[in-house]
Parts: sequence; structure tokens; C-alpha cells
Amino acid sequence: MLAVIATGGKQYLVKTGDILKVEKLLANEGDKITFDKVLLTADDDGGNAKVGTPYLDGVTIKAMLVKQGHYPTVRVEKFKRKVRYHKVHGQRQRYTEVKIA
Repeated sequence: MLAVIATGGKQYLVKTGDILKVEKLLANEGDKITFDKVLLTADDDGGNAKVGTPYLDGVTIKAMLVKQGHYPTVRVEKFKRKVRYHKVHGQRQRYTEVKIA
């Protein structure tokens, strides 16, 4: 079964057994998570598709939280020539890794 879910301001195409990284969710490792914002469901071959307006009523996708983590550091650099202005800032975005059940 294929589904398109919305979480963290993004949309993901998922199927059973997929492991994906989404924006950080407030849960602990091993917890069960339910995604209720389902935009589309279909069979594995793409047939029998149901499209929501914008979400399907009564349809949920279940997942298990595998781990919480950080992406590698992203360096943001600001520089203005001739005025000796130079700033460097780093950020590590947090993510949650989930396995679709």
C-alpha cells in the first residue's frame, strides 16, 4: 500500500516497511506514532487510488519511532568586503527516524 502523508510542513510518499527521516517529533524511541494527515492512498501498483480534499477522513498511517538524531552541521557565513565584516554560524537540524508499519 502506498500513501502520501503530511508532517512537519512536508509531504512524504511512504509504503509499508519504509524508514524515513522527518522533522523532530515529541516522542521517545520505540513509541508508536500515528499520522492522521493522509492525502492519498493507493495499491502498490498505483491502482485503486483515493485522494482527499485535502485529507482522507478516518485513514491513519501507523509507524514506530526508531531514533532521534541530528543532521550534520550546516555552516552559514556572512561576509561583506571592504568593511571587515565576517560572521560564521553553525546549525544542526534535529530529525526523527520512523519506520512505517
